[in-house]
Amino acid sequence: MKDVKLNELSPAWRELYDAAVAARKNAYIPYSNFAVGAAVRCANGKIYSGCNVENASYGLCVCGERNAIFHAACAGEREMTELCVVADTSGPVSPCGACRQVMREFGIQTVILANMKGDFKITTVEELLPYGFEL
Repeated sequence: MKDVKLNELSPAWRELYDAAVAARKNAYIPYSNFAVGAAVRCANGKIYSGCNVENASYGLCVCGERNAIFHAACAGEREMTELCVVADTSGPVSPCGACRQVMREFGIQTVILANMKGDFKITTVEELLPYGFEL
């Protein structure tokens, strides 16, 4: 895992971060007030974004990371390369276990953990989820 600052991000990673920040504004969070945005880049360069969506029945909530990945999958994408997730946290936000497994399912390699202050950690799904499920 590598720590970086906003000015150290490549233009491609900055584009992904900006898409995640924009998606975060659409979060539906009446219960937790914890907004999360995510953006995933596909092998063809297209970016899909998502935000967390809550529900009074908590088990029905969906994280921003999964919504971004599912958005891409619904558009027919199957090759995804990198994902950025952002929230207003003291340090870079980290995905839950379910999101980590979904990232693994779609072959995402690079994961950018971020916060609204411009702190970043660059990592891999393998680092986040060693020994994840595989077919």
